[in-house]
Amino acid sequence: MKVLLAALSLVLCVTGAAAQTEKVGTCLSGKPLRGVNMAGAEFNTSKMPGQVFKDYTYPTDKDLKYFAEQGANVIRLPFRWERVQRTLGGPLDEMEVKVIRKVVEMASALDLCVILDAHNFGQYAKQKLGSPELPTDRFTDFWLRMREAFPEPGFVAFGLMNEPAHATARGGWARAAQDVVTALRDAGSKHLLFVSGAGWSGAHDWAVKWQGLSNADAFSGLKDPLKRSVLEVHQYADKDHSGMKGDCMAPERMKKLMDRVTDWARAHGHRMFLGEFGVAPTPECLETLKALLESMRDPVWAGWAYWAAGGWWGPKYTFGIHPIPGQPERPQLALLREEWKP
Repeated sequence: MKVLLAALSLVLCVTGAAAQTEKVGTCLSGKPLRGVNMAGAEFNTSKMPGQVFKDYTYPTDKDLKYFAEQGANVIRLPFRWERVQRTLGGPLDEMEVKVIRKVVEMASALDLCVILDAHNFGQYAKQKLGSPELPTDRFTDFWLRMREAFPEPGFVAFGLMNEPAHATARGGWARAAQDVVTALRDAGSKHLLFVSGAGWSGAHDWAVKWQGLSNADAFSGLKDPLKRSVLEVHQYADKDHSGMKGDCMAPERMKKLMDRVTDWARAHGHRMFLGEFGVAPTPECLETLKALLESMRDPVWAGWAYWAAGGWWGPKYTFGIHPIPGQPERPQLALLREEWKP
């Protein structure tokens, strides 16, 4: 009987441990997060706040299922701060939060981590973050409210600010980001946090000084007591790094610039995330995409999100990989899917 009870106890312990592991959720699983940007909620900024599903959109269950079936385990969800918080320092908009929460619920059912990405480029209603009109404590206030609205870290991560190029200063952005990380941890947040480099967050100029300071300098000392903050960079393959053209740099050049970031991250004890990258579907660009994906197999890379998917992209968007009825699958997707395999 004692042997039987001991065996039963062991089974219960193992089962309990497995259940606890399952509750961790995809965002905190420790596995590389590799997926897509599901664009749409940041669209049509000429109409602010605009009307949801008319002026801007969120992904459907069908959209999420498609990419989950391809093997993706994360979606980066761009949204506009002004739509979620209609007044600085005020409450979050109940309807907008409800729509986002529905996306999170659908995604979590598919074991997808959702990165909520404030796609504002370092500003709010054209006011620069760090200016008298937009002090950084308003930014902190926003994310503390988002923590209350989306308290579950297993399937929700926070992307503090997309490409904060309009923030008043590179050092100022680094301090603002650190303030948010500190405030969230003090408030009990256990979420994975994505902290973009200043400016346009380019991997290619991570160590290039601007206003006397590089991103490598500004973020080498980022502190997070939970060690769940990841530094986010972006890298497009066109030769001017703008993400606006269909040409591509040589694969060797792409590998070299990504290796520099990898080496820096390892030396400074940071993890990186490539929040945006995209290529045209040409043979030359697909070779560059291969080099880029291979470079992020290094453990310092917490993952990546390709730009872009989303139901409102048309067939003419050269970087797009969203399925379009009657159209063949985009060749970029085949390369991404190879990396999504378990």
